[in-house]
Amino acid sequence: MTTKYRFRDKYRIQLREKDHPPPHVHLIGGGFEVMLSLETVEVITGKAPPLIIKEALAWVSAHQAQLLEEWKRCYP
Repeated sequence: MTTKYRFRDKYRIQLREKDHPPPHVHLIGGGFEVMLSLETVEVITGKAPPLIIKEALAWVSAHQAQLLEEWKRCYP
């Protein structure tokens, strides 16, 4: 598991090696765990405060191509 981004001192976006499809990252922290799609840049499962989701999705959107490439390398 690799932390790709940390924000607000307690949230992080992680890419997990050998994870299952579809391509996604995990938003973790504050007692929440949310799966974010790398293809559609939206929530797949889970809940967190709307501002946290918005910030996480903005970061994923800005780094989408890089994250998708890395996900493809980790998931054979």
